[in-house]
Amino acid sequence: MFIHFSILMIITKKKGNKFDQDLYDNLFHNIENNLRELGFGDVSVNKKMKEFNKVLYDILLKIESVKIGKEKFNINDKLVLKYFDQLKDPKNTKFVEFKSYFLSFFNFCFEISLNNMIREAINFKY
Repeated sequence: MFIHFSILMIITKKKGNKFDQDLYDNLFHNIENNLRELGFGDVSVNKKMKEFNKVLYDILLKIESVKIGKEKFNINDKLVLKYFDQLKDPKNTKFVEFKSYFLSFFNFCFEISLNNMIREAINFKY
């Protein structure tokens, strides 16, 4: 979820706009509500939310391995391996499919207008 969200934020920035704070707030508000529904208490929810915020910003800041211009996008293999250790090796078939999926997602979202990006991203099919 955070990789998708980070890609949407990156595209918004590359298109020269500011990402809507309400979308960010809604994402974390929904996560917080889900944690509370699962039975986590106030202290646990606050701790988890802080951890999730750190993960999102880690992904956001490190997802692109090389900035190749405005429209190009390249996923940082080390970041993927950090959060998805079951993929194990960048030459692994699952790793290649994972990376291909997110590159396709980036290209799909980059081609649509910012006003429709969130709504259309929900309908993305790989």
